[in-house]
Amino acid sequence: MKLKKWKISRFWRRIRIRRKYKDRLFQKVFEDKKDLLELYNAVNGTAYTNPEELEITTLDDVIYLSMKNDLSFIISSTLNLYEHQSTYNPNIPVRGLMYFARLYEAYIKKNGYDIYGHRQVKLPTPQFVVFYNGRENQPDELILKLSDAFETKCLTEPVLECKVRMLNINYGHNQKLLKACKRLHDYAYFIKEVNVGLDSGMELDEAIASAMDECIEKNVLADILLKCKSEVFNMLLTEYDEKKHWKTVREEGREEGYAAGRTDGYTEGKAELIRVMYQNGLDMETIAKSTNISVEDIREMIGE
Repeated sequence: MKLKKWKISRFWRRIRIRRKYKDRLFQKVFEDKKDLLELYNAVNGTAYTNPEELEITTLDDVIYLSMKNDLSFIISSTLNLYEHQSTYNPNIPVRGLMYFARLYEAYIKKNGYDIYGHRQVKLPTPQFVVFYNGRENQPDELILKLSDAFETKCLTEPVLECKVRMLNINYGHNQKLLKACKRLHDYAYFIKEVNVGLDSGMELDEAIASAMDECIEKNVLADILLKCKSEVFNMLLTEYDEKKHWKTVREEGREEGYAAGRTDGYTEGKAELIRVMYQNGLDMETIAKSTNISVEDIREMIGE
């Protein structure tokens, strides 16, 4: 599938202009250890109180910019990977496998462990949570597994697995979770207000500005919105631009694929008709007049 070069260059030019805003808003909201610990407690039903128990392990620019690791940290011997997704992606367990490989590699190197020795290396237990707030309807909680992607189902358990707990944080979903973490509640409310603006016909920048004013007035993420208004504005512009761009790419791909399939099907059907006509005794000149196809093309179709 080909996309016009000017569309690609225009998109990436806009992204490069805002490269310093490449971090996602979700990361910004939970960049403080205190807020991240509150989120961890809400997700796991725990009651940790010391933010310094968190060891941040977030990776930068994993594989591609669009696959950047959002948040990862170690606490109580668990390695937690938190990702925000505004579109449903069944391949997130594959990405999780790659993320965890990098995270464990860094952990082993940092602690000077010898994985070739006789003593078993102890590793923090992995936990992967995706916070989903896309427009596609999804249940409050969904478990995605790497093994679902394997082409064949073996009688024995596969040697690799990565399970992802996807939590729907759209406003109105998982209310108990949102109630337990005010920061998550406020983030969900803010995104809801942006989408309300878009649904009412506003342009993206207008919808973001309106949602900001609304949330500041209601003291929803007010500390971030007042202190980093321009940064947050550009973060959301970038995120929505990326999502809109890739949606356009997929739609154009489907349209071009359909058109190509329709053309190929028509051509093949016509060739088959010509072969049948020839097999039934019609000469090439007669077939050419009936189908408005040259004798040379007919020869090619029937293999002579």
